[in-house]
Amino acid sequence: MNPGTIPSSPSVYQNRQAKLAAVLAEAQLDSLILNPGPSMVYLTGLHFHLSERPVLVFFSLSHAPVIVLPELEMQKLKGLPYEIHGFSYGEDPAEWVKSFHNAIHAADLSDKRNGVEPRQLRLLEYSLLTEAAPKASYIQSNASVAKLRMYKDESELSSMRKAVEIAQSALYATLPQVKIGMTERQLAAELTLQLFKAGCDPELHFTPIVSTGPNAANPHATPTDRRLSPGDLLVIDWGANYAGYASDITRTFALSKVDTEYEKIHNIVLEANQAGRASARPGVAAEAVDKAARDVIEASGYGNYFTHRTGHGIGLEGHEDPYIRVGSPMLLEPGMTFTVEPGIYLPGRNGVRIEDDVVITETGAESLTNFPREIQQLI
Repeated sequence: MNPGTIPSSPSVYQNRQAKLAAVLAEAQLDSLILNPGPSMVYLTGLHFHLSERPVLVFFSLSHAPVIVLPELEMQKLKGLPYEIHGFSYGEDPAEWVKSFHNAIHAADLSDKRNGVEPRQLRLLEYSLLTEAAPKASYIQSNASVAKLRMYKDESELSSMRKAVEIAQSALYATLPQVKIGMTERQLAAELTLQLFKAGCDPELHFTPIVSTGPNAANPHATPTDRRLSPGDLLVIDWGANYAGYASDITRTFALSKVDTEYEKIHNIVLEANQAGRASARPGVAAEAVDKAARDVIEASGYGNYFTHRTGHGIGLEGHEDPYIRVGSPMLLEPGMTFTVEPGIYLPGRNGVRIEDDVVITETGAESLTNFPREIQQLI
C-alpha cells in the first residue's frame, strides 16, 4: 500500500475516531487538534506536508471532524470513508484567521478544553488558534494520543513486518559491497539505494547510520568521509518504511580481525540484547526491560559506557511510546511495539550496538527482526 492510499475497510478511521472520543472524554478534553504528522495520518489517512500553508484537523466530542486547509488541497477530502467538513483558504495569508475562526465555530470549540501535541504543533498554527479562539484552552495531550497509537492491530503489524523484511533484504544486498577504503558516506549511500530497490517508501524516517572505529562510539553518528579500515568495528543502524510504518535495526560487524576487547564487548551487548528481549512480556514494566539489559552490561564492568535508554516505541514514527528506560513504570501490553538496543561505546576507540524490533504478544514478546546478531567478519 502506498503512503497516500486509504485502506479498503471504510470502518478503519471511524473506529479510530470513536476510540479517540472515548480517550478524550476520559481526559476531560473537548477536542484534539492536530497538524500534519503521524497522528493525523493515523486518525484520518490524510497526508500533508508541513509547509508555509497551515493545516489543522479538529476532532470534537460532539461534531464530525473539521479541517482547515488550502484550497489547492481540497481534492484530498473527496471519497473519504467518514464525514469531515473542510474550511479552505486561498493564497492570501490574511484569509487564514477567518478560516480558523469559522472552523472552530463549526466544531463548537471557541471556549473549550482542546488537546494538542506540543511536539507537532508549530507557533504558526498556535498563533492562529489563539487569535481565532482566545477564550479556548490548549492542553498538552501526548498521553491521550499515545493511548491510541501504542497498540498496533494486525494491519499495522503486517506493515511493520514488511518494513523489517525490506530493511533486512537491503542490508543483505549491501554487505557484499563493503570494501576496505570505502567511506562511511559511500556505504550509507549504497544501503539507502538498496532500501529503495527493495520496496521502501519514498521517505525514510531516518537516514542510515554507518559508523566505524572512533565514530562508532557516538550512538547517533552521521556518516563521514572516514574510510573503513582493518580492525574497525562497523555499526550499521538502518530501517525502512512501508505504508508509513517504520523498522529500526542495528547490527555491528568486524572489518577483518578485531581487538579481543571489541569481540568481548560485542558478546556482552549480544547477551544484554537477549536478556532485554527475554524479559519483555505482558504486565512487565518498561523499566524492567531496561534493567534486564542494563544489568548484563553493568555486571561486565562496562555500565558507564551504556549511555542511553534500552529502547523506544516504533510505528508511524521512528520514536514514539512506549519508551524502554529507567524510571518508566508503564506496564507492557499486547500490541505494543518497541526496540531493544543496548550498546557499549568506548570514547575515541569503538562501539557496539545490537537493536531489534519487538511486539508484545499475549504470552511474551516476538522479535520482528531476525537478521543474525552474532558478530560477522566482513573482510
